[in-house]
Amino acid sequence: MKRLLFIEDDQEIGSLCEEDLEERGYEVIWLQSGDQALDNMEQVNLVILDVMLPGLDGFTVGQRLKNHYPAIPILMLSARTAVEDKLHGLMFADDYVTKPFHPEELAARIEVLLRRTGQATLQELKLNHLSVYMKEQRIVNERSQEELILTAKQHAIFMYLLHHPNQILTKEQIYEAVWKEPFMEGDKTLMVHIRHLREKIESDPSTPTIIETIRGLGYRIRQ
Repeated sequence: MKRLLFIEDDQEIGSLCEEDLEERGYEVIWLQSGDQALDNMEQVNLVILDVMLPGLDGFTVGQRLKNHYPAIPILMLSARTAVEDKLHGLMFADDYVTKPFHPEELAARIEVLLRRTGQATLQELKLNHLSVYMKEQRIVNERSQEELILTAKQHAIFMYLLHHPNQILTKEQIYEAVWKEPFMEGDKTLMVHIRHLREKIESDPSTPTIIETIRGLGYRIRQ
């Protein structure tokens, strides 16, 4: 059973969505504010998060959750339709649904996000000259037919990026997901590890085509 953390202060919307999602087979943890969100993230598969909440707003809550649990998809809900609000939400969230919405649409978007985050472990990925066998955790250079040997941290960084294809991940997100400790601004540890990782996986490490640097934001792998 998939467990969803649902943060919504509107009683009518909350009750309707909770009932509908439970009928579809989900386990739903419904909170009416974001104050206890971090305490309820154990074994959660996806977060549904309203923007307008009492106390901390949804943007703040969502960014905190993503920093601590970067692999968990977040679906934002909001009555705000301005492009600026959507862009703000999508800086960290994986999808953004505007109110009013139909329960069928919400359920469909949840399924898409769960498939997207779960399917990477089921398939072989091709990245330029690399074949990545996700299930076996193997990386092969198809040009030389050699298996690439990465350090534990290099492997964790690469796999984390692969599980978030086409998504710009900040240094903070990557560091805290791999090292499991708070990122300190100015720390060059991640940058050094990515440089050494590129030396192993890129055809030309000085002009990387697999792990892109998004200046001022972070890193991304395109698929």
